Amino acid sequence: MLNNSTNGSADSFKVAIFLFKWRKTLLVVGLLAAVLSAIVSSPLFITSLYKSTLIMYPASGNSVSKSLIAETGSQREDVLEYGDDGQTEQLLQILNSNRIRDKVIAKFNLSEHYGIRPGSRYYLSTLYYRFNRNISFKRTEFMAVKLTVYDSDAQMAADIANQIADYVDSVKYDMQKDRAIQGFKIVEAEYLAKQRELDIMEDSLTRIRNLGVQDYETQAQMLNRQLAKEIAAGNTRAIRNLEDRLKILATYGGAYVSLREKLLNEIKQLSFIKARYEEAKMDATFVIPQKFVVEKAIKAERKSYPIIWIIVLLSTVGSLLTAMLVIALTEKFPQVISNLKQIADARSYKQ
Repeated sequence: MLNNSTNGSADSFKVAIFLFKWRKTLLVVGLLAAVLSAIVSSPLFITSLYKSTLIMYPASGNSVSKSLIAETGSQREDVLEYGDDGQTEQLLQILNSNRIRDKVIAKFNLSEHYGIRPGSRYYLSTLYYRFNRNISFKRTEFMAVKLTVYDSDAQMAADIANQIADYVDSVKYDMQKDRAIQGFKIVEAEYLAKQRELDIMEDSLTRIRNLGVQDYETQAQMLNRQLAKEIAAGNTRAIRNLEDRLKILATYGGAYVSLREKLLNEIKQLSFIKARYEEAKMDATFVIPQKFVVEKAIKAERKSYPIIWIIVLLSTVGSLLTAMLVIALTEKFPQVISNLKQIADARSYKQ
């Protein structure tokens, strides 16, 4: 342990001597590195970037009808509930889609903003590369989605982040619109067909009622009672009148009962189809927010890149270490050459 401590002290002493010997050179190298790195990292050479962030959660319900007008129960979705892990992944996929990217590029004219001329070689590749480098999305540890935008214009960085969040609703609706409209047309056709069928049945039932069949069971019971009384009283004219009415009831009563029962059943079915019709119409017509914005993007007060003091510090330290290494190798170089010559001479002597 004493030997190790002695060796360590000796090495430290050698380093101190080395630093003192080359202090002026190292000081000049350090100052030059600090000045040059400060100049290079200035806005004259590196574009300053401002950072804006936005945090949002996906909504749990995608269907307007299930969120707002569905029957209470397992099918009802809470419009105020946050989405789960799967819906967070869906939101990330939408944010990374071409639909969002192309809308943002067109909205803010990013090709001109980034200085990329249309028609130039690799125009789209360059434009998309700059977009992906400056705009990113990732999931946080709390299942939210964090949107980060870097831009040379602090206000534009915030505007882009907020606009992307707004585009989530329209893009998701556009993706679902064709399917929702097609579903609505199918349900609408079924609803209208069922309504026409119901109208025909009601017309037929009205004609039967006009013939005198209003309520088959009640009328049959009352007419039979009245007929029995008239027979007992011997009223021939009343008996003949009641028998004629009973013949009409017998002729059309079965059709009346059949139509009535079928009509009641069709009304129930129409009520169910109408509920589906209203849901499909709402899904095809209305849009509800598909996300909850927890933290909107705001204009940054100071730049996020480059951080000049970090660049200056790292450049200065790196330059000093490189200079020390070069000086050490320079000092040892003659000794290394001498050792190599001795080895070569020894080999020649043996031969």
